[in-house]
Amino acid sequence: MIERLHTSERMSKIVKHNGTIYLCGQVGAGETVAQQTADCLSRVDALLIEAGSDRENMLHATIWLADMADFSEMNAVWDAWVPKGHAPARACGEAKLARDVLKVEIIVTAAEKL
Repeated sequence: MIERLHTSERMSKIVKHNGTIYLCGQVGAGETVAQQTADCLSRVDALLIEAGSDRENMLHATIWLADMADFSEMNAVWDAWVPKGHAPARACGEAKLARDVLKVEIIVTAAEKL
């Protein structure tokens, strides 16, 4: 069974299937990459909890940066947020994001908590 939460014509914020949780890309508010990353991760936390998971159950993350020069600044926030011993598989690349003010977008897949 597939369960979709917060669904619009374009997308669902959460899709659950066979114990796996897929989140749509999260962007954040703020002027700096660090602020936007922290806000993104706060949104990821909220969606994971709503879906029955948490950051310790992350399986994979894809991170898009508008500029790879911001890699270290984003990683400083990411590294402090990921629980020790629970780092997911991860990819990070540079991409033009949906709006010019956006500096980071984070997409997470996680397992449901047992």
